[in-house]
Amino acid sequence: MTESSCLLERDAALATITLNAEEKRNAIDLDMVQSLHARLDELSGDRELAAIILTGAGEKAFAAGADIAQLRDRRAADAMGAINSGLFKRIEDFPVPVIAAIKGYALGGGCELAIACDLRVAGRSAKMGQPEVKLGIIPAAGGCYRLPRLIGLGRARELVYTGKIIAAEECLRIGLIDRLVDDDQVIAAARSLAAEIAANGRAAVRMAKATMNALARPNEGMASSMESMAQAQLFESEEKQERMTAFLERKNKKKG
Repeated sequence: MTESSCLLERDAALATITLNAEEKRNAIDLDMVQSLHARLDELSGDRELAAIILTGAGEKAFAAGADIAQLRDRRAADAMGAINSGLFKRIEDFPVPVIAAIKGYALGGGCELAIACDLRVAGRSAKMGQPEVKLGIIPAAGGCYRLPRLIGLGRARELVYTGKIIAAEECLRIGLIDRLVDDDQVIAAARSLAAEIAANGRAAVRMAKATMNALARPNEGMASSMESMAQAQLFESEEKQERMTAFLERKNKKKG
């Protein structure tokens, strides 16, 4: 393993990347983004690799979302820079299947990270959602177009417009996750799924992923640009500043 914000473990044809910021519930801040890119760099070009498992350290969260303190300071140029969406697109486009192994919270950017993966295995503690509207912004790292593609437009609208968080059983019912197991079986179930994939032809699986991605998202470039432009406007709004400041103040009071 490499000691950093993301840990990388290799076992034959399988790699496991662990978001390693348990004290922050594996929040997706700039350091986490850079570290995850670095782990993907290490795996890029490896022809023996069959699958990646992506998980979060600890029991409380896969990734509880973005770092709100950093997010509050981001401006329009940051939205157009596609900091998180660029990383998530890289995961979606990575040559081998990526399996999200989820325990606890996967919210906001954490939910967007999970749905950028090919498959999702979750424990019964899992809770997922896109609560960005509560902070005066939108899910702009793929949530506005990947979520409808995964669970249907109507259900995606409800989750995005209300910002509500749903439990694991509901996630399974609507297709937001693929397999539901007890929390202590999440990694084992993800590894079992990865082994099923690894038993098949490496080139065939890679080609299947590339083909399905291409057929499923003919207008993704336009959708991503629209997300970024909408978020750029919201990043400059007073409401965003007020809502995120209020969120951080409530968080600090709870700590006190």
